[in-house]
Amino acid sequence: MTFSLLAIDEQTGALGAAAATGNLCVGAWVLRGDARFGLTASQGRMPSTLWGEDALGLLARGAGAEEAVAQTVSGDAGRSARQLAALARSGPPAAFHGEDNLPFTGHVAGQTWIVTGNWLKARDVIEHAAEALSSVQGDFAERLIAALRAGIAAGSDRRGTLSAALMILAEDAAPLDLRVDFDEAPVDRLAALLEKTRAPDYRDWMAGLPTRREPEKA
Repeated sequence: MTFSLLAIDEQTGALGAAAATGNLCVGAWVLRGDARFGLTASQGRMPSTLWGEDALGLLARGAGAEEAVAQTVSGDAGRSARQLAALARSGPPAAFHGEDNLPFTGHVAGQTWIVTGNWLKARDVIEHAAEALSSVQGDFAERLIAALRAGIAAGSDRRGTLSAALMILAEDAAPLDLRVDFDEAPVDRLAALLEKTRAPDYRDWMAGLPTRREPEKA
């Protein structure tokens, strides 16, 4: 139903997440993050938004990704229909895949990124997305968009692609959280929204907003 990417930009230290699905509102359902601690993606045949929030809370209390995933899924009797990925500020990422999710379901990961999916047309979806994330030129947000495009080109969700989301979090910048909730070309619309955030007036306005490092900026 969904594929998602969680990553740390090794150049800037920013956290980035992106997701696409053949259903509605993928950003609201799947992605959670905090610039200080890490990112989570909760998805699956019967996803739990609580999983993403609970796992992020565990990261905030110092758990690694593997521990956060294990603790989050262990007490849920419905876990067989769910999927969860987590990426902490330090240490390798981790994922859980319930056995009742539909094929293809799985993940690929490196030290600072993880790509996870379920009910995809093929494993190529997550592999091509991961390859694009590491090989495409451009800034972090553009690389995440390119990774979504690569996953879609490789088959995407078996039903097609109707919503997409992009999140960039950093301690020295205001958060960027863009969502396209229903569109025949959601990643194109997402890229257009990203471009609008780079217009001089909007860019300068965002640069003046409070951040974790400068919370009283005005």
